[in-house]
Amino acid sequence: MEVIAEDQVGSEDGKPAQAERRRFPRSVKTAVEEPRPQVPALRPLLFSTRDLEPRAQFAAWQTYVSPLIDIRLPDNVSPEAGFAADHAAWNLGGMLIVQHTTPPHSYMRSQAKVKANFVDHWHISALRSGRTWTEVDGLVSEGEPGKMELRSLERPFRGRSTEAKTLSLILPRTLLSDTPASIEIRNNVALSGMLTKLLIDYLDIIQANLASFIAADLPHVVQTLRDMILTCVSSSAEQSVGTEHHSMVTVTERVRRFVENNLASSDLTVEQICRQVGTSRTRLYQIFEQEGGVHHYMQRRRLLSAHAALSDPSNREQIVDIAFAVGFSSAAHFSRAFSKEFGYSPREARNLTTPHYRGQTTSPASTDGTESFDEWLRTLSHNR
Repeated sequence: MEVIAEDQVGSEDGKPAQAERRRFPRSVKTAVEEPRPQVPALRPLLFSTRDLEPRAQFAAWQTYVSPLIDIRLPDNVSPEAGFAADHAAWNLGGMLIVQHTTPPHSYMRSQAKVKANFVDHWHISALRSGRTWTEVDGLVSEGEPGKMELRSLERPFRGRSTEAKTLSLILPRTLLSDTPASIEIRNNVALSGMLTKLLIDYLDIIQANLASFIAADLPHVVQTLRDMILTCVSSSAEQSVGTEHHSMVTVTERVRRFVENNLASSDLTVEQICRQVGTSRTRLYQIFEQEGGVHHYMQRRRLLSAHAALSDPSNREQIVDIAFAVGFSSAAHFSRAFSKEFGYSPREARNLTTPHYRGQTTSPASTDGTESFDEWLRTLSHNR
């Protein structure tokens, strides 16, 4: 059989026609715009005592951590011996990642400290080395490598630590409160197991890439960490035995969530909370006795919400409108309560705004307008 070439066809008189020349459009070279280099979003907030005289190191570290805890040296150790400690923090916008290395010491977050420096955050820590023992309400949690400890900064605690290296997360309670799993979160527990190991491994990956993240990465990192924490908490709750203590924790978290979701309501009352949560007034008062009472707790939550709004650089609402939005019916009452709670007026709070994702090497005693760890803690909740 004769095969006819694809580019040849016969003419009517049987003679082969001239091969057709196919023409293709010439490729046009277009100028390719070089991708703009992505600017890293995170700059760490650093503090170290190593450059100080040994006898000044412990006092400097005491000052630095004072917004959170009071610390003491072991009885047989003198401040003259030195206290070589390092601290680095990164602000992801919805949570802080903190790494610190410390010699042996004891620590306490007293009720007075909670009231004076109130932050309603969760502190989740993983020891790289060393051991800790932390007591809350008579129950002791032991920290060691391979575990993650979860603790509320809203409640008093005390403990001691050997020489240790720690990687921690600090995140506002509201970051975890909009999911059913949040009611299973118990204070002062040590999480372990395969899911906890995966969370620690993921933290290692994040820590190794902190200098490379761009701003668009950070919400995804925060969301993934949040989901992994809730998964670990849910798994731990499923394995725990139900107790009266656990039942009270569950009621407490349900109350917190209901209050948080109804701050702006003028009808937010003890009676309404009891009906919605399904508890008695007596039990509600018992739960919030250490908070100064349920009424004080509700007012504090409203003030914290107002503080977050005032500290938000994108929020230009009038102060009086913010006060009404969080449930205050009187501007004068709001101003007095705000000043008493934070030590400065609502108008002054607007000047405490800190830009997102910026850090500097500074100490908390800085008076030149630079950021401090204390400011990061206080403004954390509005960076979501």
